Amino acid sequence: MNLESIEKLISKYEKEGLELEPNRKKRSEYMSEVSEYSEQFLDEIHSKKAFINDYTNDGAFENFPFEETPTDTNNIINFLKKNVDRAGINPASGGHIGYIPGGGIYGAAIGDYLAAVMNRYAGVFFATPGAVRIENQIIDWIGDLVGYKQGFGGNLASGGSMANLIAISTARIAKKIKSKDIEISTIYLTKQAHHCVTKALKIVGLHEIQLRYITMDEKYRMNPELLAEQIEKDVSDGLKPFMLVASAGSTDVGAIDPLDKLADIAEKFNLWYHIDGAYGGFFLLCDETKDKLVGINRADSVILDPHKGMFLPYGVGIVMVKNINHLLEANSYDANYMQDTKDYQQEYSPADLSPELSRHFRGLRMWVPMKLHGIAPFRACLSEKIWLTRYFYAKVQELGFEVGPDPELTVAAFRFIPKSGDANEINKKLLSIIHNDGRVFISSTTLDGEFWMRIAVLSFRTHKYHLDIILELLEEGIRDYK
Repeated sequence: MNLESIEKLISKYEKEGLELEPNRKKRSEYMSEVSEYSEQFLDEIHSKKAFINDYTNDGAFENFPFEETPTDTNNIINFLKKNVDRAGINPASGGHIGYIPGGGIYGAAIGDYLAAVMNRYAGVFFATPGAVRIENQIIDWIGDLVGYKQGFGGNLASGGSMANLIAISTARIAKKIKSKDIEISTIYLTKQAHHCVTKALKIVGLHEIQLRYITMDEKYRMNPELLAEQIEKDVSDGLKPFMLVASAGSTDVGAIDPLDKLADIAEKFNLWYHIDGAYGGFFLLCDETKDKLVGINRADSVILDPHKGMFLPYGVGIVMVKNINHLLEANSYDANYMQDTKDYQQEYSPADLSPELSRHFRGLRMWVPMKLHGIAPFRACLSEKIWLTRYFYAKVQELGFEVGPDPELTVAAFRFIPKSGDANEINKKLLSIIHNDGRVFISSTTLDGEFWMRIAVLSFRTHKYHLDIILELLEEGIRDYK
């Protein structure tokens, strides 16, 4: 093919590809329609159901395939309204009181929009020094909140699961666990540890490690005395104690392990001490709960989820490591094509502190709302949720329900014990009453083989009237069983 023919093809494909570069008029049309939809969504959020129990597939997706030609924006939005923004759980609703919600504050959407439009690469300082500085500013603030001193490091991951994965991978390398050591190395945790921890162990090749599930007290917290006894026994049996995983707010009941006492044991036996604070970490902001988290600063690594305690949309978790050199050792790598970046490096790059290379500028979704609102409203929202949980815990007992441990944070478990009949089945029926009503959504769990309902109060939109709806539905539901 001659050069003239090549140039004609280039011109042809350029014109066709310009569909991806809409002009200002077209962009305004897009944004007008999208903005109208988002504004309507937010205007109606307090009247929308938190849960719609409808999982049928009516063929809508099969009838709305990808095509060579453009689809009208209104058609796209109407499809989303009907087929996405309806069935299942509505995490943006204040009535979502089920799976440790967050809610998705509006300022974060602004940050995400700006990050997507700018499309700055936040992985390497050389590429976008400002983006890296923003994310490092967040890491510095988190480190101060946790109580770390100079020399710490961290990374904004995609969520708590990835943050735990990074921490566990870092621990393995820092403690020099070789393949030949795996079967004799030992990790200590409880049955309340989040399942993503054991999933991470499998991913990093530690699934054959010795796992020791330590007995808990009546509040589902790890027993330090039994932990120490188990470690001593393992040492005498020729095993190699390696890592201790504690919870700062378990998913099931919101339990906080005795962090300070566990730190003493970790230091005594030279264990890597990791704290999963995905749910509970940001309660360090509140006077009501920060004393419960004493000792968190002694962890070698800790994770916190801003999409929980800072009410951000799904997709950001933070891993903190007390010694940044451990993160670097586990994650940094040189590549020939990246050689230009070295002469400009002034701050640590996220790509050197995590497995991710290509990554979204996710720090802006946290930085923008923190700047727009300041820290005080976040603290106030968290404190409100603490007191809402305590309110519900007291009121549900007045109705005659059995309750789990006193809520340390904003999770509470409860169940009804009837005079006759299967308690588990009756509580399942009570849960279905709430789900079928749909104004609020709560979840269930199993504790010691028994079915329990649970609330997790953490959406910034959740207020007292949401808890009162649950109480009203429960009161109606138990009338026939008293």
